[in-house]
Amino acid sequence: MTHLFHQMISAILGISEKQIAHTLELLDNGATIPFISRYRKEVTGGLDEVQIEAIKTQYEKLNEIAKRKETIINTINEQEKMTPELQTRIDETWDSTILEDIYLPYKPKRRTRAEVARQKGLEPLATLLMLQREPNPEKRAEGYVKGDVKDVEDALKGARDIIAEQVSEDEQARNIVRFAFSRQALITAKVVKGKESEADKYRDYFDFSKPLKRCTSHQLLAIRRAESEGLLKVGISPDDEECVERLERRFVRNNNACGQQVADAVQDAYKRLLKSSIETEFAAQSKEQADEEAIRVFVQNLRQLLLASPLGQKRVMGIDPGFRTGCKVVCLDAQGNLLHNENVYPHISIGKTQEAVTKVQKMVEAYRIEAVAIGNGTASRETKNFISGITFKQDSLQIFVVSEQGASIYSASKIARDEFPEYDVTVRGAVSIARRLMDPLAELVKIDPKSIGVGQYQHDVDQTKLKKSLDQTVENCVNLVGVNLNTASSHLLTYISGLGPQLAQNIVNYRAENGAFASRKQLMKVPRMGAKAFEQCAGFLRIPQATNPLDNSAVHPESYCIVEQMAQDLGCSVAELMTNKELRLKIKPERYLSPTVGMPTLKDILQELEKPGRDPRETIKAFEFDKNVRTINDLREGMELPGIVGNITNFGAFVDIGIKENGLIHLSQLADRFVSDPNEVVSIHQHVRVRVLSVDMDRKRIALKLISE
Repeated sequence: MTHLFHQMISAILGISEKQIAHTLELLDNGATIPFISRYRKEVTGGLDEVQIEAIKTQYEKLNEIAKRKETIINTINEQEKMTPELQTRIDETWDSTILEDIYLPYKPKRRTRAEVARQKGLEPLATLLMLQREPNPEKRAEGYVKGDVKDVEDALKGARDIIAEQVSEDEQARNIVRFAFSRQALITAKVVKGKESEADKYRDYFDFSKPLKRCTSHQLLAIRRAESEGLLKVGISPDDEECVERLERRFVRNNNACGQQVADAVQDAYKRLLKSSIETEFAAQSKEQADEEAIRVFVQNLRQLLLASPLGQKRVMGIDPGFRTGCKVVCLDAQGNLLHNENVYPHISIGKTQEAVTKVQKMVEAYRIEAVAIGNGTASRETKNFISGITFKQDSLQIFVVSEQGASIYSASKIARDEFPEYDVTVRGAVSIARRLMDPLAELVKIDPKSIGVGQYQHDVDQTKLKKSLDQTVENCVNLVGVNLNTASSHLLTYISGLGPQLAQNIVNYRAENGAFASRKQLMKVPRMGAKAFEQCAGFLRIPQATNPLDNSAVHPESYCIVEQMAQDLGCSVAELMTNKELRLKIKPERYLSPTVGMPTLKDILQELEKPGRDPRETIKAFEFDKNVRTINDLREGMELPGIVGNITNFGAFVDIGIKENGLIHLSQLADRFVSDPNEVVSIHQHVRVRVLSVDMDRKRIALKLISE
């Protein structure tokens, strides 16, 4: 079975069976996806996270089908209806749709009309009608009028019910209808009468009709959401007449009275059983495809957001802006610890503005602030202008506007309460804004990814699949960047390869009791840290001031001996090797090849020696909105404006242009060529220039075009 699975996964993904076998073996032995992709390139043939995840997913799917087969075989055996031919068909099928079709006639049923007719003893009459040789079916039906069968018509009706069920369970019949659905099915939506005003945001779908295969994922998810809210009536249907005609061709073999009975049963089978069954199948299938597309978009956006440029370890002032309630100001040290907080009221009156200026100047000086992070919510533009207008003794004070999406979710969460039990939500929110500037990844992992605001219909898609994909994305991003073992929160450590919530907390507790870690080796003293967990996590944990400089790099401890040998061969120390480019150029990697260490690992080691602990994220840049645009009323067609990409969907990109409403660059306006995926052109938090194409004041919609740099 295992070998068969390897063959099938290989055919689906185009990856060799050997690579698949080795990857699954590593996963079975408890290795994580980030660890395998980073430190086992020789074993997998250099597969990346996406390919490893795909192998894992396909393997899980095949195992699910295998379990389903067991259930089906057991059920049929219990009925004593298993035949060698049926067993072979089940064994050879790995398509879940075909498998369920094979099983359908044997599936235990609730009390169907056909089942009632069988209990009345009408199955022989149904068989007779299906043969279509009897010239006078009414006459033959008279023999069945007894007990619960009232009259001839009741007998024929019962027989037709049995035939209708047989037709609906016939594999070929189901495939005829399926083919019609796949080729020509239309999805239609109509507004429920009397719900027009309530359903206004779904106005585009009030009288909607489109071939199902051309319905985009965002359209389908919007329609299904409106349907679940009771605002739209939705249906999927092919050409009914053509379907019935094709079914009759299969089952009606004689133009006689029996043939007419069978034709009536076929029509009933289609309308009452087959059509609704296949419609449900296609509704589920199209929803699953829409979910996959929406999850793919969400995952790409989340990855870009988590890997957004960090400011790094600087002393930061965080401001959660507000008008009447004032601005909550916090001051943090370079490690993100809260030093001070207070409220200022720059937007109420001139007197309060002057007082706010003095307070901010004093805080900047007292806490040696190097950068200011301002939340992008209400009063953000006004607060940025206020801070920009203050004269500070420091010349190099940088001012940034930071997305505060999800900050309120964090500030009310258990994580925030545990971090700051003595402070209220406003202080926690301002701290989150400041820390997002310093290290977006470390701060955003504390928030449920669904609350970060970069998804598309994230509450409408399969929540189990969404959570799995988002958690894997967070794990991949955290491990790609690596974390500082001595400053990382337990929540951030949870995502490190090989660590879970318990081990992460044990590391934090050990740190609190024994002080900072001096080496990676010291991790083995952490309670419940076994050899396997150490192997999985060590390479992703950094110790900046460690005695061994390799402890602050992505070189895995299992490879330290290779670097030590390189240094020994060159007559220098490991530290000298890492700081001296001339020495590194003398290394001949082929000399260090072994049965377990190949060129991929050696290349990674040399890369790390050149830039130890290198952060893969880009350097942060400051940004200015157009000072003349403050509300939607200031917009004019043809205007060219700076903006920041805030969210990407499969139909375009939403851009913050400094006002309450975001503008949309439709897919067709991203370039002067065909674009199938917006991520080819733009990324989250990218600074762009856009042209205003149109402004719909009623619906507060702004259409933009991307201006090529």
